[in-house]
Amino acid sequence: MDASLIQTIAVYALPVLFAITLHEAAHGYVAYLLGDNTAYVMGRVSLNPMRHIDPVGTVLVPFLLYFATAGSFLFGYAKPVPVMFNRLRDPRWHSMWVALAGPGANFLMALMWALLQLLVVKSGVDEVFFHQLTRAGVLVNLVMCAFNLFPLPPLDGGRILSALLPQRYAYLLARIEPYGFFIVMGLVLINALGNLWLRPLMHLLAVAIHFILTPFYFLLS
Repeated sequence: MDASLIQTIAVYALPVLFAITLHEAAHGYVAYLLGDNTAYVMGRVSLNPMRHIDPVGTVLVPFLLYFATAGSFLFGYAKPVPVMFNRLRDPRWHSMWVALAGPGANFLMALMWALLQLLVVKSGVDEVFFHQLTRAGVLVNLVMCAFNLFPLPPLDGGRILSALLPQRYAYLLARIEPYGFFIVMGLVLINALGNLWLRPLMHLLAVAIHFILTPFYFLLS
């Protein structure tokens, strides 16, 4: 294992663990608030990363993608939080909020990492690791937020779109779900997803974060 890979793992490990843990816990917590306690009973509304780590999605897939894309794209996933959508008080609309909770948590974490990055810069910290860590925190969460909002099941964006569509079209969209992951991975490997969805949406999210943090730029200048 070369030094650059070890350095990449050291920088990204903490942001990735936080990103997937809070993403999944947010799904379970919102489902609990809206009437389904399945994830809560199973201990998945937890900030313990070990409850969410999937050996394939959290370890093997990112490792393979790192080499397949020459380090230009990293993605992983955790064990999906179990949600019984029919137990939600309003299955159609509440399922949308449960799905949105994960990407929403990632956006908030990107915001927090960006604020920490600003504080690191303004406090004059010279340690390169902390600068790399905060940049990684922003990047990982923006990628997870944008990626999961892609409107194709089983991603969160697919579930959000299903709630917004008329029932007939939502049913047709749901029929894609068994093949959705393979379609998405194919789009990733030919770089179509990155160029047409990830980068534009991540740019918009980064602009939103910059706008929200504008008062802090003035306060710390």
